[in-house]
Amino acid sequence: MSSEFEFEFEVPPVAGEVAILQAVQSGLGSHPSVISVARGMSHFGEHALGWIALAAVGYVADPPRRRQWAGAAVGAVGAHAASIAIKRVVRRPRPDHPAVAVNVSTPSKLSFPSSHATSTTAAAVLLGRLTGLPLPALLVPPMLLSRMVLGVHYPSDVLAGAALGALSATAVIAAEKKFGDA
Repeated sequence: MSSEFEFEFEVPPVAGEVAILQAVQSGLGSHPSVISVARGMSHFGEHALGWIALAAVGYVADPPRRRQWAGAAVGAVGAHAASIAIKRVVRRPRPDHPAVAVNVSTPSKLSFPSSHATSTTAAAVLLGRLTGLPLPALLVPPMLLSRMVLGVHYPSDVLAGAALGALSATAVIAAEKKFGDA
């Protein structure tokens, strides 16, 4: 502990997670085009900025549903913020194993939960609900895999992030129902 008022603990990787990362990287990650796409996804999802931009376009283009578009942006940002807060408490370091290639830079050395998985899941649930498209099924699995292809998250990081993102989206939906169009 760095001070008497700071609470932190470290969660080690679950047994077998390095082997899963190796399998993902030797399979999907062995194709340079996959790494390029994963890097693009990483940049899009950084700090939930891509999701905010999409929600902003919807906000401008769809005036009758501006509140829902704004809710999608708030949900993605709130989910991202929640993941950052949890990262600072858990303090799990990113994968650091000779068999795992790190294929993108990251803003921090902390990995649990994946902020990309968290904000992507929240955005996909909220934008999918708004558009009627199956966005969680289309967007979440590729983002989770991309974080492992890039070697910056353990499988449990991305799964926890997806769960946190789903909870965040549920909170936004509950707030929308409670406060309605008032």
